[in-house]
Amino acid sequence: MGWPQSSAHESIPYVLPSWISIRHHCQAGGCGKLAGMKILTVDIGTGTQDIYLYNSNQDMENNIKMVVPSPTMMVRRWIKKATGEGTPILLIGVMMGGGPSAWAVEDHLRKGLSVYATPEAARTLDDDLENVKKIGVRLVGEDEAARLPGDVRRITMRDFDFPAIASAFRTFGIALDDLSAVAVAVFDHGNAPPGTSDRQFRFDYLDERIRSLNRLSAFAYRAQDVPRIMTRLGAVVESAQGMDYPLVVMDTAPAAVLGATLDPQVSGRRSALIANVGNFHTLAFRLGEGGIEGLFEHHTGLVDIGKLEHLLHALADGSLRHAEVFGDHGHGALVYNPTALCLDEGSYDVVVTGPRRSMFLDGSADGRKEHLRPYYPAPFGDMMITGCFGLLAATANVMPELAEPIRASLHGSAGRGIAPWDTD
Repeated sequence: MGWPQSSAHESIPYVLPSWISIRHHCQAGGCGKLAGMKILTVDIGTGTQDIYLYNSNQDMENNIKMVVPSPTMMVRRWIKKATGEGTPILLIGVMMGGGPSAWAVEDHLRKGLSVYATPEAARTLDDDLENVKKIGVRLVGEDEAARLPGDVRRITMRDFDFPAIASAFRTFGIALDDLSAVAVAVFDHGNAPPGTSDRQFRFDYLDERIRSLNRLSAFAYRAQDVPRIMTRLGAVVESAQGMDYPLVVMDTAPAAVLGATLDPQVSGRRSALIANVGNFHTLAFRLGEGGIEGLFEHHTGLVDIGKLEHLLHALADGSLRHAEVFGDHGHGALVYNPTALCLDEGSYDVVVTGPRRSMFLDGSADGRKEHLRPYYPAPFGDMMITGCFGLLAATANVMPELAEPIRASLHGSAGRGIAPWDTD
């Protein structure tokens, strides 16, 4: 959405300076021949990692995509295998997404089996290493880890594995040796100081970013610009060491919401309520002519359709309070514009994306009909890659030297009607 920003923030649109003017300029032939730029985008969630290889010479729909298990799900399977075999494990590598992998570690310990971990890998379980030790994990340095018996299974912790992704593409005859950039999204609580809730810490960070730069791509950074407090984003940067391409990293939920705005039924609106219902977290943004007008974030497992609709109504009418969400064990809420947003106009009330969007499909299990009219965006024909499209749009903002072909592709003037065999 090319909505203008409020005077309280820097006047930068969400995605493009002007979608309409760029679209008309390119359709008139002003963009010239595109250079065939390629960007690898990887959106890493709790259940899946969604991968999209952008080629500016092709229609967005014809570019190559993969939806594969998330890194934390892969680690979970490796740990469960070791648990079933009665084998001790050593966690090495860097901080990564927890959830399923952390639960597998706890199950392994409950079986009376040993878990060793280097400090950086152990931070997957908790930023406070004293808490990691309390659950029974034995912290070891690199030298001690190397001296552990050979029957201790080594498991590498990392969210982003470029060699593995490149290997998967090579299986299909595609070499990732000519990329202009790589963009990766992960969810990052940030490294909260001792005694500070990580949920509150994350919301303080979200508030600071929105107040300083009111656009969804404010949550995207070049590798060298990642704040030190965002330790999981930093771990992605560390995992990419040795990869010879510029790297952009971003928070997953803003990436998904930004991608949803690329759906034609959404981009044509001056305001919108957009909810990304992920496997682990649900985040909703209220977007309007003044920019980001509010948001809330909760754990998907703690909300049903009734609670979610209540939160969305409250976000829309400006009555939602941080204490309500935080007190319900969610992350929190921020409201910048208390003026009510009317939800009864147009063909839908709320835009719903994410792998758990089925919550809206037929209401709650007791047969209750939904009160909100949802719209399920599928930018460029694919809901599961929505976050990758948001990553691509954010890359155009943080790497302006790559912006022109990206923006041309996002608005249909690049690669239109060109067959894949004519660009290979």
